[in-house]
Amino acid sequence: MNKAVKIILGLVVVVLLIFVLKYFKDSNSKDVVDYAVEEPFYTSINTKAVATGKLNPEEEIELKPQISGIVDKILVEEGDVVKKGDLIAKIRVVPNEQSLVSAKSRIASAKLSYDNSKVQYNRDKKLFDKGVISVQTFESSELSFNQSKESYAQAQNDYQIIKRGSISGGNSANTNIIAQISGTILEIPVREGDQVIQSNNFNAGTTIATIADMSLMIFEGKVDEAEVGKLEEGKDIKVVLGAINDKEFPATLTFVAPKGKEENGAVQFTIKANVVIDSTVNIRAGYSANAEIDIENKDSVLSIKEALLQYNRISEKPFVEILKEDDKFKKKNVKLGVSDGINVEIIDGVEIGDKIKVWNKLSEKDKDKDE
Repeated sequence: MNKAVKIILGLVVVVLLIFVLKYFKDSNSKDVVDYAVEEPFYTSINTKAVATGKLNPEEEIELKPQISGIVDKILVEEGDVVKKGDLIAKIRVVPNEQSLVSAKSRIASAKLSYDNSKVQYNRDKKLFDKGVISVQTFESSELSFNQSKESYAQAQNDYQIIKRGSISGGNSANTNIIAQISGTILEIPVREGDQVIQSNNFNAGTTIATIADMSLMIFEGKVDEAEVGKLEEGKDIKVVLGAINDKEFPATLTFVAPKGKEENGAVQFTIKANVVIDSTVNIRAGYSANAEIDIENKDSVLSIKEALLQYNRISEKPFVEILKEDDKFKKKNVKLGVSDGINVEIIDGVEIGDKIKVWNKLSEKDKDKDE
C-alpha cells in the first residue's frame, strides 16, 4: 500500500515538474519588447490661433431708387468696374391714377386761388395808385397774390414729379440710378421690367445693384473664447484663402468683439482684419478664409515630442518613462509649457540626455495594416 502511494506521488511530482518546465520554456520563448527611445532637444515653439471666416469688401453699398416704378434699362453687368457718377440703370415711372387725379385737383384749386388773388391785386394796385387805399392794405394784397402764385407753381411741379419722376426730366432726375462710389458691380438682383419700390423712412426700397471697392478687403471670422484673451488689436496676422491655398495675404487685426455668441456649445468672438491685397491676384467677395494668428513664440526651449507624453488616469497629470541603467523604464512626472501640437516645452522633469520611451510605437502588424 505504501509502495502504491509512493508511486502515485512520484507521478504527480513528475507531471508538475513537466508543467513547470513547460511554463518557463514558454515564458522565455516570448519575444522581448524592445521599445525605441528619444531624447529631449532644444527648439522654437510657436503657438497659433486659427480663425475661420470670409473675405468681404470693406466698402459695399446698395443702390436703391428714390421713386417707385419699372426698371426701364440696366446699363451695366455684374463684374463691371464703374466710377462714381456712372449711370447704372433707368427707372420708368408708372404713376398712380389716384395720385395723378389728386395732383390735377390741386392744380385746379391753386389756379382758382391764383386767378382770384390776381384780380384782387390788380384792383388794389389801381386804387393804391390813386391814393384811395393805404400802403398796408396794398402790401397785404400783393403778399396774397405772390403766395397764390407760388402755390400754383408748386402744384404744377408736384404733378410733373408724380407723372415723370422729376420736374425737368434731365440727368439729375430721380429716375436715373447713379453709382455713388467707384468699384465693382457685385450683384444686380433685378432685371429690366421688374417693378421697384422707392427708399423712404418706412421702406428700405428695392436694391437695383450692389457696388463694392474690391481694393479694400477685410477678413471677418470667429475665434474661440480660450484664445480671444490673447488677441490684441493692431497685431499682424496672415490670411489664407480657400480658393488660393498657395498664397498668404498679410493683414492687421482691427477689431475684437467685446461680446461673444454661443454656437454649438462654444462661445465664439468675432474678429476683423484689414487685408493687403496683391493687385495681380483676382479676388472675389465672399471667399472662405482662415486667419493664422501668432499667440506665443518661444525660442530655444527644452522640448520633447508631444506623442511621448502619457497621462495618469486618475490625476490626469502628464508623465514620461525614462530608461535607467538597468535597462528598465521609470515613470517621471513632468511640468509642461507651451505646445504647438507637435512639440511641447518641458519646464521640469526631463533633462538633456534622458532617453524617453516611445510608448505608442506601432507594431509591425499595425504598420502592415496601415500600409
